[in-house]
Amino acid sequence: MDLNFQKAIEEFDKLNALDPNKIKSKGEIYPKELLYSNRMTDTLLSYDSNPSEIMQLTVRCQHLCRWEIPRSTYEQNRTGYLKWRKDLSKFHVQKTSIILKDLEFEEDTINKVTDLLKKKGLKTNPEVQLLEDVVCLVFLEYYFEQFSNKYNDEKMIEILRKTWVKMSNKAQVRALKLKFSARSENLIKQAISSKK
Repeated sequence: MDLNFQKAIEEFDKLNALDPNKIKSKGEIYPKELLYSNRMTDTLLSYDSNPSEIMQLTVRCQHLCRWEIPRSTYEQNRTGYLKWRKDLSKFHVQKTSIILKDLEFEEDTINKVTDLLKKKGLKTNPEVQLLEDVVCLVFLEYYFEQFSNKYNDEKMIEILRKTWVKMSNKAQVRALKLKFSARSENLIKQAISSKK
């Protein structure tokens, strides 16, 4: 699987490099989803000392070509958001399946990756929980500060509370070690203290 694994990673990166949306990091400009997928991999490898290749494939393709289904094309409310997320999940599963089949991965491997993408068994399947931990940690470390500027404190506390309960205790401990602005630290403390 090693050679195929490398080919799959290269294919995911090649597709994500086509993202027309750009983001700046450490003075360099990157395609948004290519940078995201690399951050997912880096976080996974620093968080888990020996992740499976299936998990490594999953984090790398979790946002594969996400720009092809823009959030702006859905209603700007919770119903629209949930529909968008559902459609994205189907899209990522379909796109990933095609790539892995073309690379002649075994069906069992493809099913495991796509089941992880669907996040089946959160809180019961350790690998689904690991994926969720990595997703939440990447959000908090790289995207939360800018994201939080869009909403008032009450809304951000609600979002943080929902994020926090998805994470394992291990991920929560790591999250508390991340560096945040004073406002963000205060929001996190409020979210934790008020979680249900």
